[in-house]
Amino acid sequence: MKALAADDEKFMLNALSAAVKASPDIDEVTEFTSCSAALEWAKENTADVAFLDISMRGIGGLALAQKLLELHPKMKIVFCTGHSEYAVDAFKIHVSGYLMKPITAAAVQREIDHIKLTAEAKKLLTIRCFGTFEIFADGKPLAFKRSKAKEVFAVLTDRRGSGITAKQICAVIWQDNTDDFKNMNYLRQAFSDLRKTLEGVGAEDVLLHAGIRYSLNTELVDCDYFRFLQCGKPSFSGEYMKQYSWAEETCAMLLNRGQ
Repeated sequence: MKALAADDEKFMLNALSAAVKASPDIDEVTEFTSCSAALEWAKENTADVAFLDISMRGIGGLALAQKLLELHPKMKIVFCTGHSEYAVDAFKIHVSGYLMKPITAAAVQREIDHIKLTAEAKKLLTIRCFGTFEIFADGKPLAFKRSKAKEVFAVLTDRRGSGITAKQICAVIWQDNTDDFKNMNYLRQAFSDLRKTLEGVGAEDVLLHAGIRYSLNTELVDCDYFRFLQCGKPSFSGEYMKQYSWAEETCAMLLNRGQ
């Protein structure tokens, strides 16, 4: 694989480049200390993966990533930064990874392994669980007619592919409401909206229904929660699906795991 490394601080660039070169999957690393130089090079050349400092001077890492993807749509982008608040904007442009400084060879290799793994199967959706829960298709957040449709998808994501019945979903979402008839009726409407929304972006295969159980096809999605459980990346800051009170139990589990 060919890699591009960009950071406007020479010391940080040297450290980043050394970490990338340490990977046995990397054959060549081209280094840049400015966004403009990286863009000029990319007009005539390409790389399989670009490791970019997100807060570079000039147009900045986010804009640089967007322009690189315009030139080379198949290029994978991994942001390297000391500021976790950029994660939301990073996921919006469908990046492949997000590394917190200081960058280590082990962390770089985990991102490269993830890129290799996701290349084996097309991911239809990107799911963000850390912070507020969001679902993206081609870098754009999915819009649901009913908020409960999105929450149903959140419950399925929290289960990580394990099946759950409609009655169990109701018990999670409406913990303080015992009107089963009303809840089941609302859930049917939520599922109808969920299916239509997924079909609209060609991701209907993500939702599985076998017998009385619903589940998520985890092979077809890229999810920060799943990746954290697999390899400890991205780092967990303590917020998990924070708009849903029922997610607090999983949040506590993640906090214990991260210690």
